[in-house]
Amino acid sequence: MIEEILPGIFHWTQAHPKIGMAVSSYYLLPERVLIDPLIPDEGLEWFADHPPENILLSIRHHYRHCAEFEEKYSCKVWCVEQGLHEFTNGELVEAFNFGDVLPGSIRAVEIGSICPDEGALFINREGGCVVLADGCVRKKIDGPLQFVPDSLLGEDPIAVRVGLIAAYTHLLEEYYFEHVLLSHGGPIIADGRAQLEAFLRNSAPESVK
Repeated sequence: MIEEILPGIFHWTQAHPKIGMAVSSYYLLPERVLIDPLIPDEGLEWFADHPPENILLSIRHHYRHCAEFEEKYSCKVWCVEQGLHEFTNGELVEAFNFGDVLPGSIRAVEIGSICPDEGALFINREGGCVVLADGCVRKKIDGPLQFVPDSLLGEDPIAVRVGLIAAYTHLLEEYYFEHVLLSHGGPIIADGRAQLEAFLRNSAPESVK
């Protein structure tokens, strides 16, 4: 079910067709920007009166139902350049670089560590929002912040987590935001910054197991 979580910012969850778990998608209505979309229960028709113009991927793996949205509404799909190797079946994907200002005045921020295209998206309104891709998740829709499981962090999970801590710390230093919008797990509204800060304090390198 689509829910307006902040003025003009909509969120919904849907079961991912490959992993079978509920994941999050977002629509910024004034900006006409979708982020990591799956088709909601309301269907593509929900967007007919306010059609999307652009789709931003926080990481290459989140292409999800972009093709269906592109076919219905002729919107552009954007992925960071480091992730373009994923698209070898004729997908129409535009490239951006970390640091670019994307459609909707959204800033692309490098996170890395897990993979070169792991990113965040900074939305400078409603007190500031960041969309996090895969590194930081909530296993339950309203659960605590956690790192993605070790099985998805390669051969040296500790090193990857240390890299994520450094990247998220830099994100907090460079950008002010109150809300954290996760691709895996529900959004954290109002105290997202505080929860991310607390999570990083509790995940200091010496305490990472």
